[in-house]
Amino acid sequence: MINNINKKVLYREIMDYVMIAVGMFSYAIGWMIFLLPNHIGNGGVAGFASIVNWGQGIPVSYTYFVLNAILLAVALKILGWKFCVRTIYGVVILTILTRVLGSAFPHPMLLHGQPFMSAIIGAVFCGVGLAFGLSYNGSSGGSDIVAAIVNKYRDISLGRVILLVDMTIVTGSYLVLHSWEQVIYGYVNLIITSFVLDQVISSSRRSVQFLIISEKYKEICDMISSEQPHRTSTIIDAKGYYTGHDMKVVIVVTRQREASYVYRMIDEIDPDAFVTQSQVMGVFGKGFDKFKVKHKTHKEKETGPA
Repeated sequence: MINNINKKVLYREIMDYVMIAVGMFSYAIGWMIFLLPNHIGNGGVAGFASIVNWGQGIPVSYTYFVLNAILLAVALKILGWKFCVRTIYGVVILTILTRVLGSAFPHPMLLHGQPFMSAIIGAVFCGVGLAFGLSYNGSSGGSDIVAAIVNKYRDISLGRVILLVDMTIVTGSYLVLHSWEQVIYGYVNLIITSFVLDQVISSSRRSVQFLIISEKYKEICDMISSEQPHRTSTIIDAKGYYTGHDMKVVIVVTRQREASYVYRMIDEIDPDAFVTQSQVMGVFGKGFDKFKVKHKTHKEKETGPA
């Protein structure tokens, strides 16, 4: 049993790093192929690196890596080693990819002369890349770190935080490009990136609730606990109105992406089980999201509301 759990934990860790790399690859495509060659502003450290590249000719990979190293040193105590290690991994992967794609696509090759379409497509790639990184406890660095810090303590969408931080950087690209038209395309890029980011993140965090009626409820609960050690189940007493028989109802709440595992486990034990599945609007507690509320200080508790 312990070996199986360890193998599953190792598998999840490996998949996390693989998916972070996929996300960084998506972001690199959007940035280096569609945005940077077409002089469309981006947000965060990537946007600042783009401005330096347009103004001074310094490769974006140098500026991007140095600034992220500084931000990670500051965020280490707040976000912890787990987030920072994966973010360092994401930053290194993205730095390498920017060097490779920057050499392969030094000039506009796709959608040249179509900045609006370049902004839209580049934003979609960047938004998906950022969402993949954050969904698997990593990021591409930059304003993602700021967003992760704010989201840790406040229930504010990641896309909104990144949008507010990045608006200033995109506006600053005017100092180098001297074109408000390009700045507007940068705004379009930011808006679409934040929208795509929120959509992908919210879909990955959706949860479902199962109500399971089966005579083999004990076996089902045991398998759920063994197959998914971070999940558990609740048993409540019930009585059938028509038959008058006493029965047990198993309640299981899990992430939507894990629903297929639950169905498979139930089918292996009791194919005739009665199962309902419903969407739930927010799940908080161990194994799910944390409450993000402002706690009263000791002084506020003594004085009470004004």
